[in-house]
Amino acid sequence: MSPRTTGGLGLVRSSNAGKPTWALVGTGALAHARTDHIHTTDLEATTVDKQLLRSGVEDVMEAVDRYSATLAATPSGAGWLHVQHVPVRRFVAEIVRKLLALNSWAPFASAPGPLTLAPYEGLVGLRSSSSREYLAYTVTWSGVAYVLGAAAPHNPTRSAQLRYRARTSTANTEPSPLPSDLGRQDVLALSWTSRHAATLTPVLAELARDGQRSLLLDLATDATERCSVGSVTGIEMRSAPSDLFTLSGTAEGLHRPDDEHVVQVGGHGVQLARLVKLLAVLLETSGGCSQPSWRTVVRAESWLDDILSTTRPHTVLLSNDASPLGVLAAHAAERHGANSVHVQHGAWTAESVAWPALHSRDIIVMGERDVALSRGWARHPEAEVHVLGQPRFDVLASLSRQAQRRHLEKLLAPAGRRAPARIAVWACQPFNPGHLKCHADLLLDGLAEAGGDWGLVIAPHPAQGADAFTALVKRDGGPPVAVVAPRVGARGCLAGADAVASAYSTCGIEAALLGIPVLEIGPPGERTLGLTSHGLATRCEAAGEVAEALSGLRAGPAPIPRAALDAVCRWRGDSATRIARLITDRATSGPRADDSTHHHPGAAVSPKDEGASVR
Repeated sequence: MSPRTTGGLGLVRSSNAGKPTWALVGTGALAHARTDHIHTTDLEATTVDKQLLRSGVEDVMEAVDRYSATLAATPSGAGWLHVQHVPVRRFVAEIVRKLLALNSWAPFASAPGPLTLAPYEGLVGLRSSSSREYLAYTVTWSGVAYVLGAAAPHNPTRSAQLRYRARTSTANTEPSPLPSDLGRQDVLALSWTSRHAATLTPVLAELARDGQRSLLLDLATDATERCSVGSVTGIEMRSAPSDLFTLSGTAEGLHRPDDEHVVQVGGHGVQLARLVKLLAVLLETSGGCSQPSWRTVVRAESWLDDILSTTRPHTVLLSNDASPLGVLAAHAAERHGANSVHVQHGAWTAESVAWPALHSRDIIVMGERDVALSRGWARHPEAEVHVLGQPRFDVLASLSRQAQRRHLEKLLAPAGRRAPARIAVWACQPFNPGHLKCHADLLLDGLAEAGGDWGLVIAPHPAQGADAFTALVKRDGGPPVAVVAPRVGARGCLAGADAVASAYSTCGIEAALLGIPVLEIGPPGERTLGLTSHGLATRCEAAGEVAEALSGLRAGPAPIPRAALDAVCRWRGDSATRIARLITDRATSGPRADDSTHHHPGAAVSPKDEGASVR
């Protein structure tokens, strides 16, 4: 676990009536401490047991659900915790992680006791992240003390950073009018990231060729995540009202007085009323499409209902139905009698999702290995799973490797200088800066050790700011490094690479489909896409393993069996066509009984190659 800085504090042992207590103090006081003490950043760098973390989060979420699920709801009756489950779960994980880290410190474990918080420190703050828009909320150590019962007469719930954000938000209580020119549509699609857009627009284009009209709602609040459908006849695109994602204000019902209700986490009693009060901060200060505030959620539900009433589509098409907007859309589809279809836009592993829940009626997955997970996560009583590949990958067959190679060489050797003989592309994730540096050191040291004249092109995640890599580009010595433009991204250049490295970017799957060697990088215990278990990648936990894997490429790539690729992604170049056909068939006659890649929950998985050709 990488260090997470939440303030210059230390934890020092004291006593009260002979019983141990632990006080949060400024780090300056640690130099004079004569009892057990530790800097909070050292606690945060502690590695915790992943299974204990998962079970602790589950216990807390179940307790919060029983205690508070009915305290606030949208007009249609969608409970606050159900809609906001993903951001809430991430925050709860921060609390549980810190409690487990506290327990793993031997002096505290041998003499546990109550915590005294640091006066005036905010209880909810933000941790560092390389994401441009997503707010990485965390509980401060004073917040930990607070949920465990410490008195906090002088502590604001929000850090200064969050209080400033709240002051600069715009609250507009007047609803934006619905466009008057919306007509009847066959399909309503929602997108709020570039990955959604790239996954759904090929399907909408195929539907348009079949005469099906679609309305695409572009809900992105980051300009780089917007959709582009060009001038495809049959696809109409609209954006959300300009004021939809700027609403802030109190989450009514979640500010409760202290009571006796607690949930146990590793021997600590977490007070539920206090925890819910801190969770209300997320709902009141968040913004944007990935973390809409509670007032935005209420407004968005009404807006979606109006659109569905006007357009009356037979299908609502999604690429995420677990985060707040997706939950709203899936349930709105049910209320309006429309079928809900979810197209998997990224790779799944058991640990990769913030909330293992899928709410749509039809769930379209990339490969056979996704079937068991999706059946276990399905919440719709009539859910069905279909293995139809990834429409975003249909274009891979037509990529020009030569053009992408020239682009990589120009990045690494501007002004006509000599390009390195071999080039690796690093497909990144929006980790915090410390985590990114760990991966960068592993990869760059391995490239230097491998020999063979390697260069590295960094491809930021679409949600990531390129400035996160400024220090790496200016690094003295070692292989040449360049950063690709956000509009290009990893999938716009990986076909020209000699190797692709990533922790769990879906670009690793694209590289494997193209026969490009893949390195799954990261320290021991870090999750990856699991491509190594299918023979599609090499796991590299240290620089020496990166060097060994790259040196081994001189012998040429080994052939990959079709079955191994199908397990991860059934790639035939016709995924968009097959998904469009499923949507129209469902609209007219229900599920196709003869679809060999169609699975009812509980049915045996029987992969079969139908011989579809790659366009």
